[in-house]
Amino acid sequence: MTQTIAPRVRTLVLLFLAVTGALLAGAAPASAHAALTGSDPRQGTVVETAPAQVSLTFSEPVAVSDDALRVLDPKGERVDKGDPAGTGSTTYTVRLLGGLPDGTYTVTYQVVSADSHPVAGAFTFSVGAPSKTSVEASAQSSADGLVGSLYGAGRYLSYAGFVVMVGGAAFVLACWQRGSGVRAVQRLVVSGWLTLTASTLALLLLRGSYTSSGKIGDVLDLTLLSGVLQTKTGAALVSRLLLLAAAALFIAVLFGSAQYRRNDEERRDLSLGLAVGGTVVAAGLAASWAMSEHASQGLQPGLAMPVDVVHLLAVAAWLGGLTALLVALYRAPADTAVDTAAVQRFSRLAFGSVIALVVTGIYQSWRQLGSWSAFTDTRYGQLLLVKIGLVAVMVGIAYASRRWTARLAEPGAPGTPREKREETAAAVPVTGGGAGQEGTGATGTGETGAGTEKTATASAPTPVSTASADTGTDTDTEREKPAAVTGSAEVRAEDSEAGAKAGGDSARAAQLARQRAAVATARQKRLRDADPNRLGLRRSVLAEAGVAVVLLAITTVLTQTEPGRTEQEAERAASASSVPSAPSSSSAQGTGAVTLNMPFDTGGKDGKGVVTIDLDPARVGGNSLHVYVERTDGKAFDVPELKVALTLSAKSIGPLPVVPDRVSTGHLSASGVQIPMAGDWTVEVTVRTSDIDQVTVSKNAQIG
Repeated sequence: MTQTIAPRVRTLVLLFLAVTGALLAGAAPASAHAALTGSDPRQGTVVETAPAQVSLTFSEPVAVSDDALRVLDPKGERVDKGDPAGTGSTTYTVRLLGGLPDGTYTVTYQVVSADSHPVAGAFTFSVGAPSKTSVEASAQSSADGLVGSLYGAGRYLSYAGFVVMVGGAAFVLACWQRGSGVRAVQRLVVSGWLTLTASTLALLLLRGSYTSSGKIGDVLDLTLLSGVLQTKTGAALVSRLLLLAAAALFIAVLFGSAQYRRNDEERRDLSLGLAVGGTVVAAGLAASWAMSEHASQGLQPGLAMPVDVVHLLAVAAWLGGLTALLVALYRAPADTAVDTAAVQRFSRLAFGSVIALVVTGIYQSWRQLGSWSAFTDTRYGQLLLVKIGLVAVMVGIAYASRRWTARLAEPGAPGTPREKREETAAAVPVTGGGAGQEGTGATGTGETGAGTEKTATASAPTPVSTASADTGTDTDTEREKPAAVTGSAEVRAEDSEAGAKAGGDSARAAQLARQRAAVATARQKRLRDADPNRLGLRRSVLAEAGVAVVLLAITTVLTQTEPGRTEQEAERAASASSVPSAPSSSSAQGTGAVTLNMPFDTGGKDGKGVVTIDLDPARVGGNSLHVYVERTDGKAFDVPELKVALTLSAKSIGPLPVVPDRVSTGHLSASGVQIPMAGDWTVEVTVRTSDIDQVTVSKNAQIG
């Protein structure tokens, strides 16, 4: 019933690669944690004269480099001059060249948010009248290419290394101190340290290119590296490397102490010192994330950072300890197998970690989301729901693991270590005797059935009888020789043959002892693995580890995703800035140059509501269109589909279709809506509230 770990390890590795690749590939577009909330000139507007400067306002302070803000003319030539300058806490400006001709201009920006993530985007405005432009106003970021993918993978590996190193060491110290001498556990913790160190160095090198050009060739640019070292993120990465040097010393002492025998008092003092030192180092490593990412910005950073440290330590203790337990169950030698008491101690440690995760997670969720609607309306909230579901699955599997552990702890359970050792000890002489009978013949070693080299060697010295048997064929000839001649020769021959025979028997006995020990170990391992309780525990722990791989990937993506609270606040600010004369009503409707209110009724369930159209500046050229959908009770209403069409019947123009994009619940918008000439335009809105319920409503408006 012994099962190999290799297929399961391959499965976990493939799962890790697939999940990480899929999640990191989809994370880049939403990686910005600061958002553009306003600009002057505004996006899509047409101004009569060229402005002297362009200003951009973000939802939080950002880091701006020399080329962070650029303005391009219709031919793609730069028309900005000088470096960007901050005119307020979140507003940044760049000056323009004088005498700009009419046409459409493109503004591009690439900045770094306060929580270390790059933010990129572009928009257009026109002088005089819109024109064709050769510039593509895309929001391509340096985080979207190869460097961004490598940076995301490095973040995942750094989290994984931290979890394995800290959790594995905690498992050895708090649950299974005998594990400090197990080679497989040592390799696990050291591999965690190596992974965290290598990924931190890689992040430090990739950081400059990640936040600027996005080119792989700039990874070794010393100028960019020097700039990174002066940022908050660079300081956090350097401090992490210094703490990893201390962690290396901690690991050396933790596993090196297993080679020396100490009394109980010395062991207690050493364990206490390692626990205190390890906690300080682990907390420092966790703080290197907390002080440079989500927790350091936004609401209550002074409280959020310590909470984030506790959250990371709890994750490491649970998931890392689980990984160490999995390795111990599968790879620990039979003579140092993880015992039931160690599993029970880890069960208590994991339970405490889950409690800490729940408490800190509730606070972090409130801080990052701010409303129940953000769970479903934002990407961060949706990922958080997935994470909560995975944690619930892990807790369910952990409950099954606790049941297997309880069965192992029962006095009559067949898997208790003491009964296994007694059963194996009783079986060893039988196995050893069989091996000895096959290999020793007349030496008599097989008759003793000894299981150690010492006993086998003791049974080997039978040179007298062996010598007699060997020389028995020559006794008649030797008797004819005089005693004086043959006496000394016989003694020398007998001594020589006896010595050679004794040496051969000793080597043979040592070989047999090693064979017997191997057979005994294999038998003990078979007995251990055949225990149904231990087998059930191994399988449940393996299932937990598989879910943990996905959970860690989701957590990594969450750190790269804009928090729901920030996303919704940015949307509200953008809506307000795009329609500056908006009234302070609960519906947040604007009052642009043209505002149309159109009640609708599709005839189905929840088919009644009101559509409000704001068109600004409602003149020939480019216009901004905002659509607000509300229920009859005034609450925002998300409909499955909404289309707008503009028709100028007097000139047989149209219908000109407009498909607005969703901004937030019940709010859609479209920029650059072109009105070719002035006149009495018909604005038609088609609303679909279900698969079959749809209606088109319209109103006329004077535009231009």
